[in-house]
Amino acid sequence: MAEFQLDPAFVATSHAVIDLPLCEVRLQDDARYPWLVLLPRQPGLRELEDLTPAERAQLMEETIRAGSAVRAVGALLGLRIDKLNIGALGNVTAQLHVHVVGRRGDDPAWPGPVWGHSPAQAYDEAVRDAAIATARKALAA
Repeated sequence: MAEFQLDPAFVATSHAVIDLPLCEVRLQDDARYPWLVLLPRQPGLRELEDLTPAERAQLMEETIRAGSAVRAVGALLGLRIDKLNIGALGNVTAQLHVHVVGRRGDDPAWPGPVWGHSPAQAYDEAVRDAAIATARKALAA
């Protein structure tokens, strides 16, 4: 049986936060947006339809929890979150994943999508570590 493997694109652009019952959660390395990515830890997944109904329900619950964590990271960074954007695109990286992005009216991409808007701005290491710890605490609650 195949083993779950994280696509190298996620390793290059995000940082591990926590494993939830279904998903690995990662912090996207773009300090302009509080942004988590959820990746169901099963091999070969590309589409939501590849999950069982119970797994889809679990993914929804984990996505809601991630929204709370994104808001907590936003607060840590001094950013108010006006809207949570949730998306499962996969046009660039086909591995099934869900983005949970905290948006605000004054962010660089508002009101358009963050994807492809401009190059990411990496977190300062100390801020990144604090954001990971904040997200982890919110998700573990």
